[in-house]
Amino acid sequence: MFQVRPERPGDAAGIRAVLVAAFPTSAEADLVEQLARDGDAAISLVALDADQIVGHVLFSRMAVEVDGRACRSLSLAPVAVLPERQRQGIGGALTEEGLQQAAATGEEIVFVLGEPAYYSRFGFRAENTAPFASPYAGPDFMARAFHTSLYGAGSAAHAVAFANLS
Repeated sequence: MFQVRPERPGDAAGIRAVLVAAFPTSAEADLVEQLARDGDAAISLVALDADQIVGHVLFSRMAVEVDGRACRSLSLAPVAVLPERQRQGIGGALTEEGLQQAAATGEEIVFVLGEPAYYSRFGFRAENTAPFASPYAGPDFMARAFHTSLYGAGSAAHAVAFANLS
């Protein structure tokens, strides 16, 4: 069994270990650390099992405009689970909790770049990003809006640290 809670001081090494284990390179782990250093990390959650971090999700700040108005927005990336703990609902639980926190704190829209078959279950849709100019535009660039008034023309820019992700 596992529990989800906000990241705490002292969790960084456990988070890095999960990210390094879950991805082919350390790029995502480096991204998470850079987003934190830059002050762009907004929601950081861990999944714990017997005091071991087995999963992590990060939501970071974005610069998004809709019809010339700045709106509160986040990017969901990355979500990671230790390989031996994948397919046990941990990533989904982390994502759901993060989305609930985003909505509760007044975020207007959350973007994700990922597998549509996976992220659509959380309400992410590629058509929600159609009005937004972004270098990530395409079928894997999706958004979940918490307010229906966000469908004017606009732009969506990720935090600077994403430019270094290879």
